[in-house]
Amino acid sequence: MSLSPLPAHLQKQPTNQSPLQPPPEPDNMSNTIETGLPEDWEVRHSQSKNLPYYFNSATKTSRWEPPSGTDVDKLKIYMAKYHSPTSQQQQQQQQQQQQGKIRCAHLLVKHNQSRRPSSWRESEITRTKQEALTTLQGFEQRIKSGSISLGELALTESDCSSARKRGDLGYFGRGDMQKEFEDAAFALKPGEISGIVDTASGLHLIERLE
Repeated sequence: MSLSPLPAHLQKQPTNQSPLQPPPEPDNMSNTIETGLPEDWEVRHSQSKNLPYYFNSATKTSRWEPPSGTDVDKLKIYMAKYHSPTSQQQQQQQQQQQQGKIRCAHLLVKHNQSRRPSSWRESEITRTKQEALTTLQGFEQRIKSGSISLGELALTESDCSSARKRGDLGYFGRGDMQKEFEDAAFALKPGEISGIVDTASGLHLIERLE
């Protein structure tokens, strides 16, 4: 799992870690026992496809499907442990949290005084700051009422390119964001949503995800 860089107006987002790889096996026999694969076969990971495949160390051949003679039950357990999206996401989450990073989503409404008064929604944003505030206050009320989530609104209403990911900015640490945004984000607990935050980019609602 990889995350694209943060939008330019929110500074640089740290590069994500590569997908989780199975731990090195002491020998081929232990690999065979754990994976359930026939002798000389092992599980490898394709970096280009980001998918596991099966490699025969004796014949140097590879294939996407398990070879005949595989113990399917053992293989399922091994794949769930080392190659499932959940295990990769959990490892990433633990690594990022250990580094003091958090994960947030936001909904941005720009105005004509924003640092870059344009977005994927409008090539030239002419609304005033007061109009942007009124718009975002309306969104805030809808979110508080429970009629819609911040992520759902961000998909169509956010002026940030993260809109396509429901406003998800990925993980970031201290010093990665504009100060006003950072202070508001780090003050939140997971699941909480900020009040309206004013930065050079525009006006935001921020949701702490992790």
